[in-house]
Amino acid sequence: MNLFFGKAKAKPTAKDSIIKLRETLQMLEKRQAFLETKAENEYKIAKLNATKNKRVALMALKRKKAFDQQIEKISGARMTMETQVMAIETTNVNLEAMNAMKAGADAMKQIHGTMDINKVDQTMDEIRDQMDIANDISDAISKPVGFGEELDEDELAAELEELEQQELDAKILDTPSPALYTPNVPNVPNHEPVRALEEEDEVELAKLQASMAL
Repeated sequence: MNLFFGKAKAKPTAKDSIIKLRETLQMLEKRQAFLETKAENEYKIAKLNATKNKRVALMALKRKKAFDQQIEKISGARMTMETQVMAIETTNVNLEAMNAMKAGADAMKQIHGTMDINKVDQTMDEIRDQMDIANDISDAISKPVGFGEELDEDELAAELEELEQQELDAKILDTPSPALYTPNVPNVPNHEPVRALEEEDEVELAKLQASMAL
């Protein structure tokens, strides 16, 4: 059959379909913009001739109406194609996700096919045993030999208490005595200048009496 009809056409992939739809959308967008400009110009002609030449205005409105119908059809086609693009993209994403999950499941199946749960449990038990042995060895090595075995805990506590008491006594001896409280005593006025003035008055008075007696 291929000898007469040629090779069968390959089915378009999701990527090819999306590219084709987007190219068509761009073409329709340009076409719609062109028709919108034409419709706007016809509306301006109708508006300018609404009172001057009604026939010209009416024809302009008819052409605008035809352009509006084409614009509406193109807008509907664009909406349908945009919906198709989104649907294809979503389907393609779902397919890629499904393929990835299937690959992961196959890999896990292959890995688990070489594993036995009994062997896993046995291996984990051996690891725990070896960890316990390692901890015991570490504790034995880190413990000092012959250090602190003959020390009396009560004797150490008593010695520590004595040291604390000595430090407390030293702090008490080093603390300075509190200053004696001396109330604020008001300054007592000095009466000596007043007494000197009185003595001078007495001397002057005696001199005056002596002069009068003469």
